[in-house]
Amino acid sequence: MNIYQMIGRNLDITEAMKTYAEDKLEKLERFSDQIVDARVVMAYDSKNHADAPAKVEVQLNVPNGVVRAEERGLDSYAAIDKVVDKLERQLKRFKDRSQSRRVDVPEFVEESPESEGPRLVRTKRHVLRPMTPEDAAMQMDALGHDFYMFHNAETNLISVIYLRDDGHYGLIEPGN
Repeated sequence: MNIYQMIGRNLDITEAMKTYAEDKLEKLERFSDQIVDARVVMAYDSKNHADAPAKVEVQLNVPNGVVRAEERGLDSYAAIDKVVDKLERQLKRFKDRSQSRRVDVPEFVEESPESEGPRLVRTKRHVLRPMTPEDAAMQMDALGHDFYMFHNAETNLISVIYLRDDGHYGLIEPGN
């Protein structure tokens, strides 16, 4: 990996912790030689470190996507081990996926400032990768989103999976 960004919340990241995390993350390169960079956030769940578990969040930026995992452990080292294991499983699943295609977001005309009501304030471009609805649900959960748009490999349609109020998932697909 080219770039490591280490962030500590409620703790100072020691050189030993940084080296340990970098060594573990470098081992992931065997699963994906396309990892662009990594953002690692280490924290304790509270300011009282003695009784709080350590939490480590890692976001790997890869071309056309993001792989993210979060784990807790008795200390930062244990949490790093757990999060790297989770990332390894995710990278194995994503390694063989085919090349994705992009979808252009239509442009919206901004109304005058006098207009009341909602308006478009942000545009995001999203790469649609072919995947099953189950994989899309896992990606949505990994990113912490309520919905996720993807290219459904089973139907060859653009689909949206979303988290329903009852805790289950819903799937939206275009009709005829």
